This record gives sequence, C-alpha cells and structure tokens, in this order.
Amino acid sequence: MLNLDFTFAKYKELCETIVESKYTTLTFTQYFSLKNIPEKFIILRHDVERQIEYALRMAKLENDFGIISTYYFRMKEDVFIPKIIKEIAEMGHEIGYHYEVLDKAKGDFEKAIEIFEEELEKFRAICEVKTVCMHGNPFSKWVNKDLWTKYRFEDFGIIGEPYLSMDYIKILYLTDTGRRWNSRFSVKDVVDANVNQSNEKIKSTDDIITLIIEGRMNQMCILAHPSRWNDDIGRWLKELVWQNIKNIGKAGIKLYKGKFLWPR
Repeated sequence: MLNLDFTFAKYKELCETIVESKYTTLTFTQYFSLKNIPEKFIILRHDVERQIEYALRMAKLENDFGIISTYYFRMKEDVFIPKIIKEIAEMGHEIGYHYEVLDKAKGDFEKAIEIFEEELEKFRAICEVKTVCMHGNPFSKWVNKDLWTKYRFEDFGIIGEPYLSMDYIKILYLTDTGRRWNSRFSVKDVVDANVNQSNEKIKSTDDIITLIIEGRMNQMCILAHPSRWNDDIGRWLKELVWQNIKNIGKAGIKLYKGKFLWPR
C-alpha cells in the first residue's frame, strides 16, 4: 500500500504517535489561561476554510484518541454550519473564529470591526469562543491581523490570537499551508521563529512523527487544514493539483513583494 501523505490514515498515525509520546495536547484557550503549562506540549490547530465535513471527520478521529484541539471556522455559508460546529465542540474541542474582516471590508477598519463583532456573536450563540485567528488570503492585499493595530481583541472577551499572542521563538510552528509542511510558498501564514527551528527539515508528516518520537522540541504548534487530508485517491489527487496551482500563484506574489512595497 502506498505511504501517501495528507491522508486520514496518515493523520491517524500522527495521533497514535502523540498519545504514545510524553507530550500533552493543549487548546489555545488552555495555553493562554493555564498557570502551569506542561513542559512538553503540542497544540493542534485546524483552520476550517472549506468542506466542513472533513473537519468533523478529523475531530472524531482525534476524539477516538482522547486528543483535544482547536478548530477555527470561517464565517461563510459552506463552513458556518451550527449543527456541525456544536457537534465538534461537544467532543471537547475548542471552537474559534477564523476572521477575515479586513478582506470583507476592503480595508475599511471601522466597517471591519463591526463585521468582527457581528460574526463573533453568531459563533458565541453556538458555543463559547475565547480565541480568534486570522484567515490569510494570499491573493488579498490586506492582512486581517492588522485590525488589532487599531483595536484591542481583549475588548471583545478574546484572550489570545495565535499569530499575535504566541512566542514562536520557543514554540516550533509547523503548518501544512500549500499542502506542504512549512512551505516556502506561504505568503501570510508565517511567524517569527528561532533560527534553530529553521534547521528542523520537516518535509512530511512522517518527519513530524519522528520529531515527536525523538522528543527534541519541547513545545510545538501543528496547523493542519482538514480539507487538505483525504483518503479517496481521486479527491486526494484533485487537492494536490489545486494546491500546486495555488502555490505557483503564491510564488508570483512573493516575487512581487520582494520587488515592490506590498500594501499593508
């Protein structure tokens, strides 16, 4: 059988490795609020950008292993489905708001904060929401986390934002953006990190599994987009092709940003 990456079978291997390791899994709310953080922990983050059914499957898989993680949902018709969001919350997973309000407001900060408050309340009508995380559209000229250069998310009862409230000098950040681990094609899914972390040559989920088994990094945050993981070979290939096409566009954007000032 092929040892394909970005399948639920492979994600199951990752979960098995985590529960058999010395790492504790935390949600972002736990990380931001606990007084005594475990020495070795892994935060599993999931940005649900489309195909919410894959998020539900991933949440059930984690639940089978007794793992808790954080799911950030966009406010869009095919993702904001209260029944499914509530089902995931009832498993013990954290629900967060994946905001993209500067994009929606086309850079108008006053309109953006109004949208933020309205959408946040819709999520809170379903379950508790204490953390939020920006959605980074690589093809938009706005960066949604810039909203907090003018406003304070604490004023909305939010205790943390992963792109702004985490110390990635200490925490190894691993992301499957672009359907590649820590891809050079990432445009907005980037964090300030320790130089030593860049020496971790993570190219596959198997590399992450090895890293966890060896226990060389005490603190890790792993971002896995549920829609990028699939066991159906047809859909798996479709996602591979689509992400590679997007990566070509992202490469062009990064080249452009290297030559010109990008609007902020």
